[in-house]
Amino acid sequence: QVQLVESGGGLVQAGGSLRLSCAASGRTFSTYAMGWFRQAPGKEREFVATISWSGGSTSYADSVKGRFTISRDNAKNTMYLQMNSLKPEDTAVYYCAAAWATTLAVTPDEYDFWGQGTQVTVSS
Repeated sequence: QVQLVESGGGLVQAGGSLRLSCAASGRTFSTYAMGWFRQAPGKEREFVATISWSGGSTSYADSVKGRFTISRDNAKNTMYLQMNSLKPEDTAVYYCAAAWATTLAVTPDEYDFWGQGTQVTVSS
């Protein structure tokens, strides 16, 4: 079992930055691929970014490529999402997730564990 807790969300003006964190419990954090998803009101949950267990491979949604950076620190059991040049359309609840026995995972069905989410609101 892996428990995930997100933090770092908040209200920011367009063009600003936020860094989200995802703290994981359990001693097997380093064996999971990790990912960030987001869900805006009235919309489906969408993929944002994923990172392999070692941190050596990453993948991003086109909508955030060049603005967001995913990273992880296995010694601290923590994953991060650095979000720069934020836009109002980035407003959503952001979720972190863990996927066992995979390298990179871009669809929700590939993930085994989810956090409760953290709200990010970008004002224009």
